[in-house]
Amino acid sequence: MKVHFIGAGPGDPELLTLKAQRLIRSCPVCLYAGSLVPEAVVAEAPEGARVLDTAAMTLEETHAEICAARDRGEDVARVHSGDPSLYGAIAEQIRLLKRDGIDYAICPGVPAYAAAAAALGQELTVPEIAQSIVLTRVSMKSTSMPAGETLENFARTGATLAIHLGIRALREIERVLIPRYGADCPVVVAYRVGWPDEMFLRGTLSDIREKVRAAKITRTALVLVGPALGAVGDFRDSALYDPAMPHVLRPRPRG
Repeated sequence: MKVHFIGAGPGDPELLTLKAQRLIRSCPVCLYAGSLVPEAVVAEAPEGARVLDTAAMTLEETHAEICAARDRGEDVARVHSGDPSLYGAIAEQIRLLKRDGIDYAICPGVPAYAAAAAALGQELTVPEIAQSIVLTRVSMKSTSMPAGETLENFARTGATLAIHLGIRALREIERVLIPRYGADCPVVVAYRVGWPDEMFLRGTLSDIREKVRAAKITRTALVLVGPALGAVGDFRDSALYDPAMPHVLRPRPRG
């Protein structure tokens, strides 16, 4: 018996990996986070499978379901949104599995920032503009941020920021980031990426809050910030295809 933590991607069932789809089809028990994972993702669970939405369940209740499946000798598909390694809350589940000697494996998924960039049709790391992406979130009442992991510190890098759980903290995001990125720095709010009602709001640090308010977005959104979002034509080509920059697969011509 094994528990499979499965990354379902941001919402679009077609963004499931082949492995994720195979595991969902094969597991007699499927536990999925219904607030973030659409039912279409788990619709291919085998006939007669025990499929439970864990949105209203506690950690102890979901673990009890897993233990019951272990006693029956049944594999479990534990389906999470995006990629389980990023804000997947799997660490505490794994701790319980290890305590009880239950085997597990992780199947990665498409993270929201990658799906958003694809939908926007652009690269997040543009030569000489931004070569790093910071995946972070804002501090919440339930879970505070570790010391040093602050927007102030990340803003010093000038990197592209992918801010999770920040849609209700746009005023604070503006306050912190404008001194570093400038009021005209491009911002994209990606709402329910991969769902039928997905929405993308483009703006700047100075006006995105009003646009979000007008659209009445209050949750399930990713905030992308950084100059790379506005890079259209004013940037240099990368060295990847530059004939003047030989590499092991394209050595310098002889002679």
